[in-house]
Amino acid sequence: MMFERTMKNVLVRILGTEKRTSQKQKCPPGREQDNQDNNNIESNPDVGILVSVDSQRDLASLSVDSADAERECEDAMNGNKDDNPVNLGPSEKAAVKPTDFEFLKVIGKGSFGKVLLARHRTESGVYAVKVLQKQKIMQRNEAKHIMAERNVLLKNVKHPFLVGLHYSFQTSDKLYFVLDYVNGGELFFHLQRERRFPEFRAKFYAAEIASALGYLHSLNIIYRDLKPENILLDSKGHVVLTDFGLCKEGIVGQGTTSTFCGTPEYLAPEVLRKKPYDKTVDWWCLGSVLFEMLHGLPPFYDSVQSKMYDNILHKSLRVRDEMVSSAGRSLLEGLLQKKKENRLGAKEDFTDIKNHIFFREINWQDLYDKKIMPPYNPNVSGHLDLKHFSPEFVHEPVPASVGKSGGCASKLVSASVMEADRVFEGFSYMPSNDEAFESRYHQS
Repeated sequence: MMFERTMKNVLVRILGTEKRTSQKQKCPPGREQDNQDNNNIESNPDVGILVSVDSQRDLASLSVDSADAERECEDAMNGNKDDNPVNLGPSEKAAVKPTDFEFLKVIGKGSFGKVLLARHRTESGVYAVKVLQKQKIMQRNEAKHIMAERNVLLKNVKHPFLVGLHYSFQTSDKLYFVLDYVNGGELFFHLQRERRFPEFRAKFYAAEIASALGYLHSLNIIYRDLKPENILLDSKGHVVLTDFGLCKEGIVGQGTTSTFCGTPEYLAPEVLRKKPYDKTVDWWCLGSVLFEMLHGLPPFYDSVQSKMYDNILHKSLRVRDEMVSSAGRSLLEGLLQKKKENRLGAKEDFTDIKNHIFFREINWQDLYDKKIMPPYNPNVSGHLDLKHFSPEFVHEPVPASVGKSGGCASKLVSASVMEADRVFEGFSYMPSNDEAFESRYHQS
């Protein structure tokens, strides 16, 4: 999720003399760069200067042009319309309202709002509901990113290893994403507890992650922010990929983009060099996550960020043979090629990954159909079993405001749900009767 997951007492994972004591933070994406941008991170004596890291790992980490944000806020308060609003289609879910849900627990939070466990009062489905404040989004000039995430969520709804969007709706001051409820915990949480996974377990997760990434690529979407914090386990132990705020749509074939964004530990060399990059950045990230699952730390990690970036650009990959098979080494070396054209996945994308010897015993159709038993069961007793969520969140009282519209409280938006200064036009979504599906939550 694109929400801060702070933990007061984070376990330390140690590999040799190195240690990482805090969760990773997201690099804010810059404005789209021209492909002719020849800025090279190597030419800067302090590589850390080129990457400013937000203090929170959440929606607010996206970069903001303060002058543009001020103008947008002033226009909204003066009642001016955006000449180019984001419009993803008609608002179909006009009848749905916050009072349709019983909000049970806070399970996450960030700068723009909270994530809550909720039960639909009449349909009895259990969901994770992300509630965002329009005013805060508009102040940070992030409306288009929110709408883009909603658009990606709609496309993801059919894949077993991607979180699904059930509904989206809005009030005069809030946006609501009604998502699959997943309570097996973040992969980050389990890695912190266990330090590293045996290869058979890491292989299972890597295969399900690769399946999800391959599906996104088939929709011409680059994910761009794969990391253990964005990988959840469901109640059975299957992977669920979440947080689509940094996704880039419209990347067809070998098409490229240039936005500088991601999470420092997992940035591909071409991104650090501010060069055009393609879908292979996701395969670099998969290699980094697989390496971390097997070794306990990302492949080029250093507590000093500038040194870590130098490692990513120049340091050779070191795989510990006592932890990784020869097939695993081959896969890691293929995914973590510093030149993207030499990287596994550069030729046939997901097909290259599927056909690698490391996955030779994986039946990919059985994997997709969830016929392969996960190597680990989170052992949750039901939807109210919140042991894999931070107590910092679940002990927080549910704010009464999430169940109602703020009315005149927000000065930035009009009282009309359908208009809302047209900034969030088309946000609301409800599947048709043929498309509607039940809550995906399943007890173990």
